[in-house]
Amino acid sequence: MRLHDLAGLRDALKVFARERAQLEAKRRAESLAKEVQARLFREAVQDVTPLPQSDRAEIQKVRPQPVARQRELDEARALASSLSDDIDIELLLQTDESLSWKRDELSHQIIPKLRRGHWSVKAHLDLHGMRVDEAREALVAFLSDAIKREIRCVRIVHGKGLGSINKEPILKNKVLRWLVQREEVLAFCQARPNDGGSGALIVLLIAAGHPRKAKSPPKT
Repeated sequence: MRLHDLAGLRDALKVFARERAQLEAKRRAESLAKEVQARLFREAVQDVTPLPQSDRAEIQKVRPQPVARQRELDEARALASSLSDDIDIELLLQTDESLSWKRDELSHQIIPKLRRGHWSVKAHLDLHGMRVDEAREALVAFLSDAIKREIRCVRIVHGKGLGSINKEPILKNKVLRWLVQREEVLAFCQARPNDGGSGALIVLLIAAGHPRKAKSPPKT
């Protein structure tokens, strides 16, 4: 090896040693700085008194029970499918210009009071544009929800049948038959003109917590 090469190697070793010494010095300085910061922190908090434990009870919030929406829908469909479209209600309806119905055990004053708006309408269902099966399921679900919400009086809009084939009120006739089969329905009558007239019904529902279930009329 030439003297020229040895001199270059010596110089490279000196540079390496110098850089290594610098890195070691930097590491020691950082370590010393951390020790100083830790010591200063301990000195700063040495007179601090810990807070006493809270005497408040830790009450866990009760999570609401999950609502089985699909099961409710299935139950509504099952109930809807049990409603007959063939029940003969002509003899059950009062023969006045606005056909109405009430359960036999109720007072004859129920229908006049219902027509006068004695009970405020708290919810309504619009069946316009629905197919028969859709309307039946919607009606069952609507009545069940009204009972859960402790609603006594509702309005059901079935339309006048002007858009149906032969202009016959098919859905209206179906709704009348379905309602008399529902045990939560106590009475109904045609709505007043400002509430839909012949295209809607005002329905009185059984009160929440009623000691007995009203009897449904026999199917024929």
